[in-house]
Amino acid sequence: MVSLSKFIFFKILKWDLKGAIDPAIKKCVIIVAPHTSWYDFFLGLLVRSILGIQSDFVGKKELFRPPFGWYFRWVGGTPLDRTPNQNKVEAITAIFKTKDVFRLALSPEGTRKKTDRWKTGFYYIAEAANVPIIKVAFDYSLKEVKVAKPFYTTGNLEKDLIEIKKFYEGVQGKNPDYF
Repeated sequence: MVSLSKFIFFKILKWDLKGAIDPAIKKCVIIVAPHTSWYDFFLGLLVRSILGIQSDFVGKKELFRPPFGWYFRWVGGTPLDRTPNQNKVEAITAIFKTKDVFRLALSPEGTRKKTDRWKTGFYYIAEAANVPIIKVAFDYSLKEVKVAKPFYTTGNLEKDLIEIKKFYEGVQGKNPDYF
C-alpha cells in the first residue's frame, strides 16, 4: 500500500513531502491547513500512508452508520456526538485517554469555506490531553505537503496562535479564496 501511495503522490500527482511525523509520538493533535476542498482528505490519506503512521479523526456519529460507517472507522475515524450543549473538548480528550495511539488530525478552520478566524478547539484539546500539536500544510501552489516539528502549548493562546500561524504564511489551498 505504501508503494502505491508513493507512486500516486509523487509520480502521478507530482507532489512533494517535506518533513515527517516521528512515529515515537503516539498521541498528538495534527492540524492540517488550509482545508479548502474535499480533495484534502484523500491527499491526507496518501501522506499518512507514505509516512507510515496511523492518524485518526473524529466525525459526526451519523457518518459511522451503514452503509459507509465501516469505511470511516477503517481509515481512522471515531464517532463523536455533536449534539448541542456538549463539551466537545472534554469528549475528545476522553478519547485520548482510552487509546494507546491517537493522532488526531483536524482542520483548525473547522470548515472548507472561508472563515474570519480559526476555531481554538484543537489548542484546548492538545492542552487538556497534554499532547503536542503537529502542523501540516497542504500547499497547492507548490504541490507540497509540509510537516513541522511538534509544538507544545505554553498556556498563552494568543501568543501560541501567532507562532502556529506563521507556519502557514504564504501557503495556498486548493481553493485559495477560502483561506
